[in-house]
Amino acid sequence: MNSGHTRVRLVQAGAIAAVVALIAGCGDTYRPVVTPVSTAGPAAQPQSYAVVVSAPSPTTAGIATIIDYSGDSVLAEAPIGPGPSTFTIDETGSTGYTVNSDGTLSNFPIASSLQAKQVSYSTLSSTAKPVNLFSPSGGLWAADLNGNVADVFTGIPEAFKLAIPVGTPTTPVTMVGPGVVSQRDYVINQNGISSAVACNLSPTTGPIGSAVGIETSTYTVSSNIPVGKCPVFAVQSADNRRLFVLNRGDDTITVINSQENTLNTCTPFLNQNGQTVTCHPSLSVSPAPGLVHAGPVYAEFNATTSQLIVANYDGNSISVIDVSEDEYGNDSSTFGTTFTIPVGNNPASVTVLADGSRAYTANQTDSTVSIVNLSSHVVEKAALPVIGHPRTVVSTQNSSYGKVYVASPDSPYLTIIRTDLDIVDTTVLVEGNIVDVRVTTQNGTNGNTNNVSRVPGYGQPCYLPGAAAQATLTACQTLP
Repeated sequence: MNSGHTRVRLVQAGAIAAVVALIAGCGDTYRPVVTPVSTAGPAAQPQSYAVVVSAPSPTTAGIATIIDYSGDSVLAEAPIGPGPSTFTIDETGSTGYTVNSDGTLSNFPIASSLQAKQVSYSTLSSTAKPVNLFSPSGGLWAADLNGNVADVFTGIPEAFKLAIPVGTPTTPVTMVGPGVVSQRDYVINQNGISSAVACNLSPTTGPIGSAVGIETSTYTVSSNIPVGKCPVFAVQSADNRRLFVLNRGDDTITVINSQENTLNTCTPFLNQNGQTVTCHPSLSVSPAPGLVHAGPVYAEFNATTSQLIVANYDGNSISVIDVSEDEYGNDSSTFGTTFTIPVGNNPASVTVLADGSRAYTANQTDSTVSIVNLSSHVVEKAALPVIGHPRTVVSTQNSSYGKVYVASPDSPYLTIIRTDLDIVDTTVLVEGNIVDVRVTTQNGTNGNTNNVSRVPGYGQPCYLPGAAAQATLTACQTLP
């Protein structure tokens, strides 16, 4: 055998031995294992839309417009019925409802793919006169002036089920409550004002109103609780233990113990910690300096701070009221502490950021928004201009900053404010003047403010921009 062949065989033998050694030591030799780590960005934000209902004319089809939070862009539009007079969305932010001039109720899904074929209609009674809608997590309710009843709607789409008499004369103007079975909702009544116009023109002379409790499990009336003059709105606390009724006529807020279904009254007592508990059946609000009448018309409950923030339409102010409870569900020792903050002229509504840091008011006469610091109780910006005479202001937070949406009944422009800079971000043009606007993600408040509608003359002050007193009177008298 020559040396060349020997070398080849030796090389082959060495290679085989190396492979055998590698295989033999495969289970014994440590080999580090690297687990790949997938990169992840920030958590996905929930979808958030602003939903606008507008009316090109009282007889032509109204328009529902879906606006994206992140891009302030119009995602979808669809006709929803002629001359919508009121609009709200349900508590989940998935369905919108309008009452239309032809006596129909519109149901439409809130989605970026909204089309006309997805809008459904329910026919109301020919004599029905619903003025405000209330849409909790289940079902739909309406305050109905005809017959002094609360209309109940059920099903998919929502259709009329029954009418619940709430007394005579009552003039129901709004509803509020948790809206779930085994709890109760309340119908807020102005008691005998045939068209609710009197509470707009001369609220201080109106009669005493009432809050009628309705058991949602049986659809029966369980209470009739007296409130103040010209009640126009109500807000439920986050834990559903307290209901706050805004009485425009006598500058008070009636406090109802929703669990006991009575006024929030009691004989002072010691709680389990030995602290004295005092119950508050009513709270008072004040106008800005130099004015004599406050006129509370709208409020939001902020769950973060347990505060009620109230827009005082006639008094050019907001009231920031501590309505916190102790650990046992009683009124806390600071319950009722109130700060009065002057804002612009005729604040028709107010909204509060989720963290309770700031409030934004829709100053109807001024065509402005006031921005109030709720820690220092001072106005940070007194006159941020908006288009039209604003009636509704709502807010939401869906990223590192929030947005505030401002709508005017005499303008087709929705004004959008960024809350990180407190500047007008943009305006969005819709078809026809805006009836109302809602947001699909809650803004940290609780109290059914996002799913209760308001009609001018029935809860919302009747106002005709730029009109003389007589013209405003005529406008109020010709409301639906």
